[in-house]
Amino acid sequence: MGSESETVCVTGAAGFIGSWLVMRLLERGYVVRATVRDPNNEKKVKHLLELPNAKTHLTLWKADLAEEGSFDGAIQGCTGVFHVATPMDFESKDPENEVIKPTINGVLDIMKACTKSNTVRRLVFTSSAGTVNVEETQKPVYDERNWSDLEFVRTKKMTGWMYFVSKTLAEQAAWKFAKENNIDFITIIPTLVIGPFLMPSMPPSLITGLSPITRTESHYRIIKQGQFVHLDDLCMAHVFLFEHPKAEGRYICSSHSATILELAKLLREKYPEYNVPTEFEGVDENLPNIEFCSKKLTDLGFEFKNSLEQMFEGAVETCREKGLLPVLNFEKTPN
Repeated sequence: MGSESETVCVTGAAGFIGSWLVMRLLERGYVVRATVRDPNNEKKVKHLLELPNAKTHLTLWKADLAEEGSFDGAIQGCTGVFHVATPMDFESKDPENEVIKPTINGVLDIMKACTKSNTVRRLVFTSSAGTVNVEETQKPVYDERNWSDLEFVRTKKMTGWMYFVSKTLAEQAAWKFAKENNIDFITIIPTLVIGPFLMPSMPPSLITGLSPITRTESHYRIIKQGQFVHLDDLCMAHVFLFEHPKAEGRYICSSHSATILELAKLLREKYPEYNVPTEFEGVDENLPNIEFCSKKLTDLGFEFKNSLEQMFEGAVETCREKGLLPVLNFEKTPN
């Protein structure tokens, strides 16, 4: 599967994952149609237009998950589609209509656009770890066979519950549609995505990942027994799976596991100026790691390139550069 002048569509292209994926696809010579909700919002699309090769290989297309048929034009004539877009409003007052329904209807609308186009060879969907392990009792290891317990999620209503429900129902509906309509469909299941980024605002996953620095306590639970992947590794996995002729089914994409205590220690040693907490409520040193197994992906030949430290270093440095985290001077106290 070659990339020379092949045309692909990336949904949610202005976001955290989407914009980095667009950059990597442009580097490989793909012609990219990037869908965004408002192509005229310069603040939200400037980072895409400034990418290398954007002038010759990138076009912006207006599309919205809540508007039926709005992706048809962008997908028509493409050989591949990367569906990254997803509503991420954790504070929604009407999660059923603002998050859950648009996520499900959006993926089905995109799949319908693929069937209409007759040119799409493969559709790659960015799913979420939230489809896999959100349940009352955690297992030591998770793989592609596992699904979250939605009854538990809807009862517990933890931080981000509507996102877990939306991604799980959307992926399940997509698999049903793909089988019924004979679509070459692949899902990538990233754990918490960390790393440097292009978008101007704080990516939602970094609100969680950097919560020990920002003291956003409502997100501590999500990384109590966390799993992580570098943004660049994730985007390269998207390209790898799109191009690999034998890729099929679901693929977990996760390179590291760490408890919140291990993560806090790493951040405290790297960035002492932020006074990262040493203790977290309900967490002790014996807390085991929970692993997301990426063996299916690595057995196909994919290699992760980045360490946990590199992920967080990239995230913190980019946040500082963009004014999203304060740059503090640390002075060691004399002995």
